[in-house]
Amino acid sequence: MTKITKYFEEAAGKTLFSIEIIPPMKGQHLGELMSHIEPLMEFKPPFIEVTYHREEYVDKVVDGVSKHIPIRKRPGTLGICASLMQRFQIEAVPHVICGGFTKEETEDFLIDLHYLGIENTLLLRGDQEKGETHFVPKPGGHAFANELVEQVVAMNQGILLYEETESLPTNFCIGVAGYPEKHIDAVSFEEDMRYLKQKVDAGADYIVTQMFFDNAKYFDFVQKCREMGIHVPIIPGLKPLATERQLDILPEIFHLEIPAEFVSEARKCTNNAAIKQLGIEWAVQQGKELIQAGVPALHFYTMSKSDSVRAIAEKLF
Repeated sequence: MTKITKYFEEAAGKTLFSIEIIPPMKGQHLGELMSHIEPLMEFKPPFIEVTYHREEYVDKVVDGVSKHIPIRKRPGTLGICASLMQRFQIEAVPHVICGGFTKEETEDFLIDLHYLGIENTLLLRGDQEKGETHFVPKPGGHAFANELVEQVVAMNQGILLYEETESLPTNFCIGVAGYPEKHIDAVSFEEDMRYLKQKVDAGADYIVTQMFFDNAKYFDFVQKCREMGIHVPIIPGLKPLATERQLDILPEIFHLEIPAEFVSEARKCTNNAAIKQLGIEWAVQQGKELIQAGVPALHFYTMSKSDSVRAIAEKLF
């Protein structure tokens, strides 16, 4: 297996192409997801990220008794990673999250990855439980991503939580998230940058950014990282706009700004097909400027759909 950072070294300044996908809803067939990934293989992504989704709780009456039942609507991250590696012979990068896991459960999940030969990870705090106003860790779990990084680094040194027997070290490459426009829960951008520095100091090997639509936000973010002593690769994350509704929900959900010029042009579109085409054109221009700047990779949030990303990649790679 090859670490993500090794691909950047071997690329010698060439910008790589990568994507993030979402597991299908429970009970749906994996074939549809694979059919969306297949057309993107011609652009030779060295790795594909697979998101992880924590449980949600629903109230159900079972045998006349009301119960608060945990349901994971999008399971399958581990299985999908194994399928991707077998089918396409590329690296799969599972998200590993704090939310909903104890440290012991995290250790066991990482051991499963290790046994499968999955050596690349993206470590995240994750979202709060649905219905909660703020993130609350599971009792015995991690509250912050830097703590998760520390646990993985310890495993790479052969240190498990409680085992007294000698443990062979794992060999995980550690990615973390960065937020050019501040994490939604951070009090300030400066505080968010301090948290990012903690993750890198703890042992993160690279950073993948939240989506952005203004390249100046990314360039400013990279400059601030370098000034703080953060020198790991920083991969820009892009998402092509697809619907008019996204003009409103993306800024709200992800705490980002969409440039006024882009919003103005999108509002002029008479249907979502026109907005989708505009989103492709905007992302192509973003990509050209980022490639010219020598970014390690362009990382696309596909939402497990390939048509827009394929149209963009055809112009860039």
